[in-house]
Amino acid sequence: MAPSIDEALAAIKFDRDGLVPAIAQQHDTGEILMVAWMNREAVRTTLVERRACYWSRSRGTLWRKGETSGQLQLLYEMRLDCDGDTVLLLVDQTGVACHTGRRNCFFRAWREDGWTIIAEPRIDPKQLYPQAAENSIAAADTSNGPGPWPARPG
Repeated sequence: MAPSIDEALAAIKFDRDGLVPAIAQQHDTGEILMVAWMNREAVRTTLVERRACYWSRSRGTLWRKGETSGQLQLLYEMRLDCDGDTVLLLVDQTGVACHTGRRNCFFRAWREDGWTIIAEPRIDPKQLYPQAAENSIAAADTSNGPGPWPARPG
């Protein structure tokens, strides 16, 4: 009999907020793509659907990677570290993993002169998230000049 998802969940040490860090890695190249958070439901959903699902701390909801952008992460394997407090997702990344339009989220490297951008966006984030771009444009008031400043009173 195959082990159950409940057994997998029981082995993971979630923090006091019910979360565990999750590292996404491209299964065939070893490239580290991103780090996110998972709760029990996100782990269960990922194992059932074989597609990466994370917990969005800012929105307080599940976030299926690619549900807005189309940049999916299909699960090849989930691994658990020696302490049981971090999971590694070996995935097949479709397109880019970073919301900035870059292949991965680790595009800044510390060099002698400080942080250096080592990878340029492959796609404009406005193309990845057109609804967010429309909302931010609609919310911006340019009557005070360029920038997202609030409207002047009366």
